[in-house]
Amino acid sequence: MCMQRAFLYSWSVRCTKHNWKLDVSTMKYINPPSSFCQDELVVEMDEENGLLLLELNPPNPWDSEPRAPEHLAFGEVQITYLAHACMDLKLGDKRMVFDPWLIGPAFARGWWLLHEPPSDWLERLCQADLIYISHMHSDHLSYPTLKKLAERRPDIPIYVGNTERPVFWNLNQSGVQLTNINVVPFGIWQQVDKNLRFMILMDGVHPEMDTCIIVEYKGHKILNTVDCTRPNGGRLPEKVALMMSDFAGGASGFPMTFSGGKFTEEWKAEFIKTERKKLLNYKARLVKDLQPRIYCPFAGYFVESHPSDKYIKETNIKNDPNELNNLIKKNSDVITWTPRPGATLDLSRMLKDPTDSKGIIEPPNGTKIYKDSWDFGPYLKVLNAAVEDEIFLHSSWIKEYFTWAGFKDYNLVVRMIETNEDFSPFPGGYDYLVDFLDLSFPKERPSREHSYEEIRSRVDVIRYVVKNGLLWDDLYIGFQTRLQRDPDIYHHLFWNHFQIKLPLMPPNWRSFLMHCG
Repeated sequence: MCMQRAFLYSWSVRCTKHNWKLDVSTMKYINPPSSFCQDELVVEMDEENGLLLLELNPPNPWDSEPRAPEHLAFGEVQITYLAHACMDLKLGDKRMVFDPWLIGPAFARGWWLLHEPPSDWLERLCQADLIYISHMHSDHLSYPTLKKLAERRPDIPIYVGNTERPVFWNLNQSGVQLTNINVVPFGIWQQVDKNLRFMILMDGVHPEMDTCIIVEYKGHKILNTVDCTRPNGGRLPEKVALMMSDFAGGASGFPMTFSGGKFTEEWKAEFIKTERKKLLNYKARLVKDLQPRIYCPFAGYFVESHPSDKYIKETNIKNDPNELNNLIKKNSDVITWTPRPGATLDLSRMLKDPTDSKGIIEPPNGTKIYKDSWDFGPYLKVLNAAVEDEIFLHSSWIKEYFTWAGFKDYNLVVRMIETNEDFSPFPGGYDYLVDFLDLSFPKERPSREHSYEEIRSRVDVIRYVVKNGLLWDDLYIGFQTRLQRDPDIYHHLFWNHFQIKLPLMPPNWRSFLMHCG
């Protein structure tokens, strides 16, 4: 359960962020009703029929076959920041790259790179011995970037965790020709050579999709928690050589894309300010607890740069990495590094003497750090092509799509409205109701008591998502919707289904069109 802050009312608790209420006597949610249950604790009795309390404390998987840190020569381990969550690691004579998003948008058209990647980024990718991709979100799994790479090195080894939703679930449909994707189990060392190994761990909050990684070279560990909300359930190695994590916040449509009720501009601004401060304090506390030698905030360098998303850009305030680093330095002796594209950290030098002028080599003077232009055209052209697709000449696509999606038996009615750039109804666009209790499509809202949401979506993005059977993260995290709900309740089952649990295979539109014909 998400417990931002819990208040006890008799035998129920309420989450102040999502407004869920949980009856702790039954462990069932009463608001919204009939949604889902908390996992029930297993009760064991001792020999005298008394209650037996057990604390499970399994061994840390990274402690298997432990290795003592060995001497590192200057230049033997170097970490170069490329953009967002992408790092290029030189580890002896091997090179490893994390999460390459280096061209194009993420989340349909909502996110664009803040930093200008080094001009040799493609050469760096082609020279890598292996690539780690943490999860399926498109600011980490960037098909435009991987398409460029695949044209040069389709057989490059790529490693992902064995998540419930496969990281590359959409590879075939993407058209990207990659032939060497390796899915590895969690918590097991993967040996690269005699000096280098890595271990992928799952997230404790989103184990179905999110992962993090420990890379170890000659006994020196690098911990990358990426976007994990609670990496490995909160159990992580302490005193690693280098730790990197997200820090910025803002990776959600909530609350900027919501309106009505409490969602005034003042409320949203205060909420964002409070949430960013919480995130900053949490990251600082985590770093203080784990005591890495060096910490680097990354995976938060994106911007809502398309002109139509000016409102989001102005309101979706993100944390400043320097503010986090200053907070860390107040409470610990951890060395901090705010990366700039092309900057390289020499791990051996920094561990030996953090004041070494060659410990961090910044990009040359005059290097372009921040992007000031983005090539919107080719990517928006792909989205716009879906608007005129033959599928949408037939209103029966609505029933076909939501039947394929497979979500029902839930007392929620959603009004879907196709819109233009400004979220006004798109001329000739669809405006319809979906009743998820029986998966019907009524002309009016039913007379029974029910929850209601109104979702306005830009027509190019919603039709592209529908046509290709994509997850709704492109809509929600990409800021391509505007939402209202009555009552003001977060419907976890609904959003979790459309953001994570849609079928792996897209709708069979060819068969649909044959039947329409």
